[in-house]
Amino acid sequence: MNVFLWIVQAFLGASFAVSGLIKATRPKDKLLGMFPWVEDFSPRTVRFIGVMGLLGGLGMILPAATGIAPVLTPLAGVGIALLMVLAADVHIRRKESSSVVVNAILLMLAVLVAWGRFGPYSW
Repeated sequence: MNVFLWIVQAFLGASFAVSGLIKATRPKDKLLGMFPWVEDFSPRTVRFIGVMGLLGGLGMILPAATGIAPVLTPLAGVGIALLMVLAADVHIRRKESSSVVVNAILLMLAVLVAWGRFGPYSW
């Protein structure tokens, strides 16, 4: 199970770090093609969402890999889960059902990491 959790952490970490970095560094008008929902938010809010995704992605891997404050890894799982609940709400309001499915899968994976690293498979 520990290896499986590491695989999930690596997937979530890479996905959220890359996506967050893109949202945090690119102008809003260049993000519209990739992320249509950005039209509903201010540039500062989109940047904030990107920074939170980047931090969540880094938090999935770095604390556990370095052994420095490994409790941050399950907390990153909780943060990513919260991001996915909020993202699903946005996609439901925009009637983007396929995005809600992706949010639900990522939410389940993040909750799995939080549960596993807070509970029976913690360090």
